[in-house]
Amino acid sequence: MAYITPVNGDAQPVFALDVQNGPIAASTSTTGATATVQPAGPKLDFVRFVANNSMATQSGVQEYVANVIQALQQTCTVAMYQVDTTALSIAYYPTGAFANAATALAAANITFTGYQLDSATANGFKLSA
Repeated sequence: MAYITPVNGDAQPVFALDVQNGPIAASTSTTGATATVQPAGPKLDFVRFVANNSMATQSGVQEYVANVIQALQQTCTVAMYQVDTTALSIAYYPTGAFANAATALAAANITFTGYQLDSATANGFKLSA
């Protein structure tokens, strides 16, 4: 079987999304066998908001869910979200964009007729069936 000797490339991550120390030599690498490499994307933080009304019909353009996400994205990037009746679960990055669930709630609680977010918890991402 033929073999071509590689002339470039190594086992270091192509994207170092969780560390911002730039390209480094393999001999001085801070990643590698001892560090976790997350090729699927950056580390996420999770928050679950609970609203006063069902948000199930508010997922369109310029409707409540879109406006809440837009408000949050002034501070972070929303990687994924799920609407579950009165709950809105959100995964965002960078981690630590909000000090706690209360500061995320303050950023997300926009003015919208008939809707408001009553509470927030940072206990993970709730998937519904």
